[in-house]
Amino acid sequence: MKMAQREFIGRRVTVAEHSDPSLCGLAGTVVDETRETLLLESGGGRKRVAKRGGNFNFNGETVAGDRIAFRPQDRTRRCA
Repeated sequence: MKMAQREFIGRRVTVAEHSDPSLCGLAGTVVDETRETLLLESGGGRKRVAKRGGNFNFNGETVAGDRIAFRPQDRTRRCA
């Protein structure tokens, strides 16, 4: 199963690249996910990050944010 099809909540993630340069390098645990965003918890609190315009690294596997910009329950079907 591809990373884009898996559940993100509870996983560690690093923002590898993003259209908002202030988010590059941000790392944390995904605590919530919507169609367009990931909510990350890190040492500095919680930060909501837009999926579109970003690349995310989950345990060495990079996932393009534009590819996962679906509701979590729809990703399984659409990212096959």
